[in-house]
Amino acid sequence: MALTVLKVGGSLSSEPKKLRCLMARLAEIAKTHRLVVVPGGGDFADTVRRLDKQFTLDRHVSHRMAILAMDQYGLLLSDLSTGSVVVRQFDQALAACDSGNLAIFLPSRFMFEEDPLENSWAVTSDSIALCIALRLGAERVLFVTDVDGVYTANPKNEKNAQLLKEVSIEALTDLKMRTSIDSVVPRLLKKWPIECVVVNGFYSERVERLLDGTDAVSTLISAGKP
Repeated sequence: MALTVLKVGGSLSSEPKKLRCLMARLAEIAKTHRLVVVPGGGDFADTVRRLDKQFTLDRHVSHRMAILAMDQYGLLLSDLSTGSVVVRQFDQALAACDSGNLAIFLPSRFMFEEDPLENSWAVTSDSIALCIALRLGAERVLFVTDVDGVYTANPKNEKNAQLLKEVSIEALTDLKMRTSIDSVVPRLLKKWPIECVVVNGFYSERVERLLDGTDAVSTLISAGKP
């Protein structure tokens, strides 16, 4: 059975009830699907950003502190999903999936030991989730965030922003604004082609539909031109 990595964004914590609903649903879905959650950074990472500005931290230090923020958010997510298993190693994640449990991957051990990505604020939990998905041999990555997908402009500021049903890696790179995912992801996808979808986690039914192989409001990031 194919494995899916879900990057659950920290922005979803702004709606606690909806985040609880999402995590509870993922724990149920994991009984029939192989799922690994990679946590975002959320408020924990924002604290690191604030301290970085305050103290002008070394980039390697702030990078590691931000990764530890992902661990903290991951522990929060595990508390919201009965039946989930917190893991730090790839074999543990695969074993949890094979047992019908939702695996929540805390990335600090892997990232500290192998340091596979540049140490900068350009690299976020999005890039880290993609890197983990590659190592797990995942079929796809769902970037579960607080917007419906990738837009032509920031939908929180621009009323005329249009949701893109599909966007190529090239087009994603050309978008000058920060989209739903970090700017490093398109570069990584050129090296590590894997199906990626951006979906709104406040609507858990959309996530479930995608996992079941049916259509839902979202944006597919494709390798070819749309």
